[in-house]
Amino acid sequence: MAGVGTVKAALGGLTLGAQKVAAAGVHVATGKQSYYDTLRTLSQASVDQHFEAFRDIAWDSPEFEVFKNDPRFILNEADEIGRHPWYKSLSRERQIEIGMYRYAQVAKVGSQFEMLLIGGIMNHNVWAENGNPEFRYSMHEVTEETHHIQMFQEGVNRCDIDVAGAPTYFKVLFPFLASAGMWAPEIFFTGILAGEEPIDHLQKSIMRAGGSHPMIDRIMQIHIAEEARHIGFAHQWMEHHVPELGFVRKQIFAATFPLIMRILCDVIMVPSKQARRDMGIPDEVAKEIWWDSEDSDKMLRDLFSDVRMLGDELGIRGAIYRPLWKLMGIDGRSARFRAEPVIANS
Repeated sequence: MAGVGTVKAALGGLTLGAQKVAAAGVHVATGKQSYYDTLRTLSQASVDQHFEAFRDIAWDSPEFEVFKNDPRFILNEADEIGRHPWYKSLSRERQIEIGMYRYAQVAKVGSQFEMLLIGGIMNHNVWAENGNPEFRYSMHEVTEETHHIQMFQEGVNRCDIDVAGAPTYFKVLFPFLASAGMWAPEIFFTGILAGEEPIDHLQKSIMRAGGSHPMIDRIMQIHIAEEARHIGFAHQWMEHHVPELGFVRKQIFAATFPLIMRILCDVIMVPSKQARRDMGIPDEVAKEIWWDSEDSDKMLRDLFSDVRMLGDELGIRGAIYRPLWKLMGIDGRSARFRAEPVIANS
């Protein structure tokens, strides 16, 4: 099982990539030159420290073996299902079955979301000007996301559970959502953050709580390390480009930002109806977990503390649009710095 030192390494920014993101000053860049310098630093970090799905995960290691009735799949308190009294009341066997399904389901949704990200970036980059550092870094990100998809899917395959992943409507809308990278890149980058921020928060919380099955832990460690760069890029892109939007386009962006955050958060965080049936989660329990209880309301707000900070920086969380944030359940105090621990208030 993953040791405490390994968990701390994944969360403490000890990878070279995470260090270089911090060194780049992801939230303080001003002006085009500083922005481009940050992108070049991120690109070099991707060269210096990156992971490959079938080189950096010891899939055939004995401790990575997946077998039925493995207690390492029991969900811990960091997972919203794992901390609910209904789950805790179940037999050990059922807890393991649900835990294994849960990890496979989240991994499948994650891989599908990464596919959307790649499609949107390609639609965006087809218009990129020669010499633009955004092109190089975003292609590094695509390479990394490709490996994420491979490791997520391999994890699903080894759990040997036939999970469908995202809801059907998401998969039907997939090509239209990816096209936003071309016609509305600010909306596309909002979508990136709407998916990446919640899963990053969930994975860090699970690792801080002690982790789970070693195979799952290794996948999360790699994802956390590289997502630091990806989320940093999305923040930087918005900080650089949103001020360039015209008045009408910026108002549309401000109005849709909290809506997209909440909708795609639900795609990532809330199991589909089929998944809930497969896990045997009663409707009343599902309602409490997502998002109709004091505990779940707070969790939803906690997921978006970094996004609220970004919204403040972009000037899109003022008096006019603040009610939308509250209506979506994602309002609260903004983070003071990226990845600040749980802080959201009512």
